[in-house]
Amino acid sequence: MAIRIGICGAGGRMGRNLIAATREQEELVLAAALERPGSSLIGVDAGELAGEGAIGVTVTDDLPAVLPQLDVVIDFTLPDATVANVQACAEAGVAMVIGTTGLDDEQKRHLRDASARIPVVHAANYSVGVTLTLSLLATAARALGDDYDVEVVEAHHRYKIDAPSGTALRMGEVVAEALGRDLRDCAVYGREGQTGQRDSKTIGFETIRGGDVVGDHTVMFLGLGERMEISHRASSRMTFARGAVRSATWVREQAPGLYDMEDVLGLRSG
Repeated sequence: MAIRIGICGAGGRMGRNLIAATREQEELVLAAALERPGSSLIGVDAGELAGEGAIGVTVTDDLPAVLPQLDVVIDFTLPDATVANVQACAEAGVAMVIGTTGLDDEQKRHLRDASARIPVVHAANYSVGVTLTLSLLATAARALGDDYDVEVVEAHHRYKIDAPSGTALRMGEVVAEALGRDLRDCAVYGREGQTGQRDSKTIGFETIRGGDVVGDHTVMFLGLGERMEISHRASSRMTFARGAVRSATWVREQAPGLYDMEDVLGLRSG
């Protein structure tokens, strides 16, 4: 039986790619497309959003009404909307794949609470390449240790509203954990003026916004006499959409819990 997918944020850049990625997979069916209340897209055929022509699924703003028709909800929206959506899915027993970034600690707590009732995949980035990059970063950080300074540089399109990106923060977290640090204590977000000598235990972040950059991330390990860089560059949002759809296929078969792309790809050790 086909897995019935609902997409929250269907009218956004990622949402349109998610519609197309869902329809690529024979084992999936797009059963619902959702947008925020008051959106001008309410009533529009979801296929038209993805440039495929009418498919008979119209955009709605009523998630609770369509949840009985769904097996998995994919949510790439905004933090407050995601919290409301995950609570509705938990009550209905519908699994979720969440790609929303910029969630604060309290909003992440809501995801953890919901994951006691339903399986939830939450990742800052659904690219297979980024997931493998995170593993490489952990290995590099453990090998290089505290003798190397760490800087994270990321670039995205002009429309992105959170900074640094969720992916950049996750990269910083992975490096910090490998070095026995807490990113909340050692992160430095941009520099200006007379900053003084660099603290060797900090992890720096630089953010670039402009044009139509899909997503570039580079982590620099800078030592005395050499520099190593680990980079990932995305050229299409379909990379992320296909990873999220792959996660939706996987999460449907899981027990309640909070998962990420390492789990989806079978990379979790221990």
